[in-house]
Amino acid sequence: MTAIRRNPLADQVAQSLAARLAAGEWPLGQKLPGETTLAAQLEVGRSTVREAIRELSGKGMLESRQGSGVFVTALEPNDDVEASLRAADILMVIEARIAIEAEAARLAAQRRTPSDLRAITKALADRGDADSAATPSGSTVETYVDIDMAFHRAVIRASHNPVLEDLFDAFLPRLRPAMIAMLRLQPTKDLPADHASHAAIAAAIRERRADEAAAASRIHLSHLQARFA
Repeated sequence: MTAIRRNPLADQVAQSLAARLAAGEWPLGQKLPGETTLAAQLEVGRSTVREAIRELSGKGMLESRQGSGVFVTALEPNDDVEASLRAADILMVIEARIAIEAEAARLAAQRRTPSDLRAITKALADRGDADSAATPSGSTVETYVDIDMAFHRAVIRASHNPVLEDLFDAFLPRLRPAMIAMLRLQPTKDLPADHASHAAIAAAIRERRADEAAAASRIHLSHLQARFA
């Protein structure tokens, strides 16, 4: 058995186990070898094996039964289960975005400077260019999400609240992949309407309408939320 040495180890172990399942090494309903045996075969720690089993359980391939062990429930990933798990994560991320961004938009409308407004206007224009260049799907989705995040980051910076900025920056490593997954699961069907929702946020901030800025931010994110509710 070839040892697995590259990171992330848990992902590599999950891929190896999935390949062995697909090859029929363990038929449906069979119990897998124990964590100690698998860890020795793959030359990784038991905690890594445990994490890999958890990943494959989330894909519907394995089932951990208390006191009995881990059993094979499918030889290939269940895409419906995986999609449901991604959708649940996306919903939680959007909930957190509402909590951070709606208040940031309110404060931005009250505190924004001419420099802040220029940054928001430029980021909004970049979003418009991205919308007209291509539908955000496939290979373009990562770039599209980065451009969109730049707009929201500009709004948060305009709040002049360093705690909100720090929260957003710390949240970004979780936020970015969730938004990429969202667009891959459900690409935006009406790009002009989506862009208009961002323009409404920018307009309320420009005109110092704090309540409207917060409402526009919440409405935009709630529309995203409704797609996965």
